[in-house]
Amino acid sequence: MMLGRKRNPLANELTVSQKVINFVFLAIVFMLMFLPMWNVIVVSTSTALESTRAGVILWWRKFSLEGYAYVFSVLKLGRAFFNSMYVSLFSTVSQVILSALGGYILLQKDLPFQRMMTSFILLTMMIPGDLTLISIYQVNKQLGLLNSYTGLIVNGLISAFCILLMRNYFLTVPLSLAESARLDGASEFRIYWNIFLPLSIPGLATVSFLEFVGKWNSIMIPATLVTEQRLYTLPLLLKSVIVDSSSISGIPPAPDNAIMASIVISSAPLLFVYFFAQRYLLEGITLGAIKE
Repeated sequence: MMLGRKRNPLANELTVSQKVINFVFLAIVFMLMFLPMWNVIVVSTSTALESTRAGVILWWRKFSLEGYAYVFSVLKLGRAFFNSMYVSLFSTVSQVILSALGGYILLQKDLPFQRMMTSFILLTMMIPGDLTLISIYQVNKQLGLLNSYTGLIVNGLISAFCILLMRNYFLTVPLSLAESARLDGASEFRIYWNIFLPLSIPGLATVSFLEFVGKWNSIMIPATLVTEQRLYTLPLLLKSVIVDSSSISGIPPAPDNAIMASIVISSAPLLFVYFFAQRYLLEGITLGAIKE
């Protein structure tokens, strides 16, 4: 009697033709995602003359870093880079603190009007941010926050999505740990600080990443609140170079290699942050999914 081997239900599920089709499809998707980034890198490291060649440039004729030298010497990219980093870091730290506190407060079962407040927070997510730009400008003008770091930091400091994400992530922490700590006389803040926060690192990392990326790439709020070039963030500087450059505006037109170099420099911090946060992102977003 022959002993038949147990068949894997997933084995031979795809035919050879199906595997080929899947591979070709993924290869096309990869190329569509990779080629624009590769084009940016090649153009940024080409000479100003070569960067103006017609067509899509995917390889070098002459390697050069003059575009990077141009953005720091002529466009003063260093100042805009500092502004973006300063605003993004302060906003991220503040956002994480407020989101974690807000999420923990909404977690309390005896909180009056808990469900109503949660529903109201959800409602604020339905309002498009662009519709509030005029009111944001008027409020900041009355408070004297135009053309200031404070205005760039405090606007958009509270995120309904991040508060709810932290609340739902806190729901995954066993309540028995908090109850045991209360029986031992621990204060509510100590329970929050020593139990909930350490067990919610993926959620905190997700909020940090989302806030940093959002602030770093933000252009609508800076464009609404800032008119002085000394406070330009990187997206606002790039917009000015590409769209507003003229002899009247005082912003010199930049060659293509300098524009692409600016994009590479702007993207570098996001890749750096993602490298350290990627292990937590999927878990943080999945476990922090909104559930009622």
